[in-house]
Amino acid sequence: MRFTVAESDNELMGIAEIAQLAGVTPQAVANWRARQAGFPQPVASLKSGPVFRRTQVRAWLRRRVPMAHVISFINLKGGVAKTTTTIAVAEILAGEFGKDVLVVDLDPQTNATIQLVSEDKWEELDEHGYTLARLFEDALDPDNARFDLGRTLQKGASYVRAVRTLDLLPSSLKLIDIQDRLATISGGKFYAQNPIDILRKAVKPVLDNYDYVLIDCPPNLGIITLNGLRISEGYIIPTIPDVLSTYGIPQIIRRVEQFSEAIAEEIEPLGIVVTKFQAQMPLHARTVAELRRGRDAEVFETVIPQRQEIAEAAEYTGVSTLRQKWGYRGEYRAFEALTKEIMEVVSP
Repeated sequence: MRFTVAESDNELMGIAEIAQLAGVTPQAVANWRARQAGFPQPVASLKSGPVFRRTQVRAWLRRRVPMAHVISFINLKGGVAKTTTTIAVAEILAGEFGKDVLVVDLDPQTNATIQLVSEDKWEELDEHGYTLARLFEDALDPDNARFDLGRTLQKGASYVRAVRTLDLLPSSLKLIDIQDRLATISGGKFYAQNPIDILRKAVKPVLDNYDYVLIDCPPNLGIITLNGLRISEGYIIPTIPDVLSTYGIPQIIRRVEQFSEAIAEEIEPLGIVVTKFQAQMPLHARTVAELRRGRDAEVFETVIPQRQEIAEAAEYTGVSTLRQKWGYRGEYRAFEALTKEIMEVVSP
C-alpha cells in the first residue's frame, strides 16, 4: 500500500488558535516563540500574523501542557490478549488513577465494545447506526453522511462501578466489509478526502477532553488500523511469547515506521507487552529472553500471566472493584504495574 496525505492534513493555525488549544494567552505563545528554540517554525507570515502546521504545534505542546496521550494497541495475530490488555489498562487508568479515558474500538470483532457495554447494548447501538461503522460508511457516501459523534460516544462505559471516567467509541462487524472499499473513496472537493484521515477528523472535537485515548486496532495493517495510528503518538504490541505470536512484530514496526515517515509525524513503538505468560513453559521463558535481547522494540518489565480470572473478566457482569474483575491472585497487580509503566513511558 502506498501512503499518501491530503493537503487538509497540514491544517494551519495562528497564534490565537494555538493559545486557545494550549489554554494560555496569545502573549504566552509569543513568548514561547521568542524563548523556546524548538517551537515550530511558521509555514507562512500573513498580514494577520504567522501561521503554523497544527500537527507540529500539537506535538510540541504535548511535551509541555496536558494533552491527550493517544496509544494504539496492535498485533497481526489474534488471540494474544490485545483487547484484554487495552481494556484492563483503560479501566485502571480511569478507576485507579482518576484519568479521563476514551477507548476507540476499531476491531470488527467488537470484543472491546462488548466487554464495556454488553452485547445487548452493542446490538442496539449497531441497529441505530451509532458505531464507528457509520463514520466509515459516510466516507464512502459523503452526500448522505449520518455519523453522530454525540450519540455514538458512550459515556461511563465500564460496568465496574469504581470506573466512572471511561468512554467508548464502539465498533461493528460491518467494518469487515467496509475496509476494502475505503481505498476507493473519492478525493472529494479540493481533494480533501483521505481514507487514512477519517477518524482524525471525526474525533478532533473531543480528543483533548481526555488524558488517554486507547485504540484497539484490528489484527492487520489495513486502512482502518492506519486511521488509528494516524492520531497516535505511539503504539504497544501485546504478544504471547511464542513463535507464531511474535513472528509479525518486525513487520509491524517496519510498516509503522514507513507510515510515520509518509505522514511526517512520529509514531513511536512504546513497547512490547508479554501476555498469557506461563512460567512453567521453557518456550515462553526463552522467547521473553529473546525479545528482551532484540532490537525491535523495548519490552515492558511487567509480564501478564495466563490465568482463568483474566479470561473470565471478558464476561459482562456487574462488579464493584477492579480487583473483583481482574483477579486477586496477582492478575490485577500485573495490569496495574503495566499501566504505571505505560504512564511513565508517555510522561517521563
